[in-house]
Amino acid sequence: MHRLQSMLVASPVILADGAMGTMLFDAGLPAGEAPQIWNVTHPERVRAIHRAYLDAGCQVILTNTFGGNRFRLARHGLQARVFELNRAGASILKAAVDEAGGAAFAAGDIGPSGELFKPLGNLLFAEAVDAFAEQAGGLLDGGVDLIWIETMSDLQEVQAAVEGVRRVSADVPVFASMTFEKHGRTMMGVAPEQACKAVLSWSVSAFGGNCGTGPIELLKVIRTLHELAPSLPLIYKPNAGLPVLVDGKATYDGTPASMAQSAVAAAAAGARIVGGCCGSTPDHLRAMRGELAGKRG
Repeated sequence: MHRLQSMLVASPVILADGAMGTMLFDAGLPAGEAPQIWNVTHPERVRAIHRAYLDAGCQVILTNTFGGNRFRLARHGLQARVFELNRAGASILKAAVDEAGGAAFAAGDIGPSGELFKPLGNLLFAEAVDAFAEQAGGLLDGGVDLIWIETMSDLQEVQAAVEGVRRVSADVPVFASMTFEKHGRTMMGVAPEQACKAVLSWSVSAFGGNCGTGPIELLKVIRTLHELAPSLPLIYKPNAGLPVLVDGKATYDGTPASMAQSAVAAAAAGARIVGGCCGSTPDHLRAMRGELAGKRG
């Protein structure tokens, strides 16, 4: 059995990390610059972010490769460097995990392409599969333990990403999460019931939601998914509340204490992998870890 599968069996809740973008901006990433380029220009800053989440007790850490596909990188003239930037991101994370004792899992982060499928846009399914396979190749070559497909709104894109990963590896564990809005559906109209049925047929290791409008709405999705598939490991990775502008900077209103309480509620509702998304920091995750440990104790 894969080491990750063993942990899913043995642990009631696995703690994933929080936001990467929030931390990168705090570390000096200029607006408009591709975050993935820091994997080669400022690897020490990326590594420090990973270490901060590891020090907070996170057990699954995502690479700095969310927008690392050819379509998003093309906006910065970096489309020829997909493999390099993803491999570098994976290597940085793997080194940080090994330095911290090797107990955590390095997850290769794959975000959406940023394109729309035909007929709404110009993207073909086969092109998407090719792009995700290219990204997964770099991540796996860099040593990640699993692939995490996240922030998806279109089931067709989730399927393309899964197929792309499987083209590179038949057995690497795959997590997938979609972004559900206030009305309980994704931006493309996908309901939790539709998503659950589809991902079960694709044999992903875990499924759930990330990002969105905050903990409360995602908690509703977790409850629905748990009713539909009680044995499927569910992912709960919400934003730290909603952003508000403070001195021209987006600041999220979810405190570490409120996020910690939401983590406990999510675990009670059936979530097995709990973390944070936009606006969350190591302080949020440290509080979540403490509250979850206290409830288990």
